[in-house]
Amino acid sequence: MSEKIIKKPFFIFNPKSYLYGQELYDLVEVAEKLAREYEEKISILVTGPFADLSNMVKITEKVKISAQHMDGIELGRGMGYITAESLANIGVKATFLNHAEHQQTLSELSKSIKRSKENNISTIVCADSLEEAKAIAKLDPEVILCEPSELIGTGKVSDESYIKKTNTAIREVNEEILVMQAAGISTADDVYRTISLGADGTGCTSGIVKAENPKQMLKDMIEACVKAYEERQ
Repeated sequence: MSEKIIKKPFFIFNPKSYLYGQELYDLVEVAEKLAREYEEKISILVTGPFADLSNMVKITEKVKISAQHMDGIELGRGMGYITAESLANIGVKATFLNHAEHQQTLSELSKSIKRSKENNISTIVCADSLEEAKAIAKLDPEVILCEPSELIGTGKVSDESYIKKTNTAIREVNEEILVMQAAGISTADDVYRTISLGADGTGCTSGIVKAENPKQMLKDMIEACVKAYEERQ
């Protein structure tokens, strides 16, 4: 990859399958406005359902649009699979891999990461444990998301010890990999704490989509990410 697409600090809004269409695009536009305002200070990514990705790319310039999954297959047979070429063709810049809700084997991950690099797509690979994070780090993704599956969507964040251990373990394998901590993030204070503890980036799903004012929560979280990282320097 000639140039890193994701720079630290970074924030990823991952609406999963909660949102689609205009309701999603309205939040993408908020993220784009913030990405322009804080262009030199943070990388902002938004994921979306596959059917919405093309439209999301069209209404953004500074936000990096990410797929929620990508398969490691070559062009050819593969009914129902998502190829790197199809994502790159519409301007998608990154993809999640191995999320707890769409897991892959290490062999599958290796192929997906390889195909992503061949098409200049960043990889955000999820790890459920310290051991899995170490194994994934050897595959050289751009970002590893350390997220114990039992905390996803619970509002309970990873404890300080887990965050620091996984940060250190990944960087010992490959210091170029960015470390994302996002388990249970539900408030701007959670974002601030996570970045303050040494993560390169974080993100959120339910804390935003289920908030009384999702647009304001997205804004508050991104601003907290910027503030915590600046204070850490």
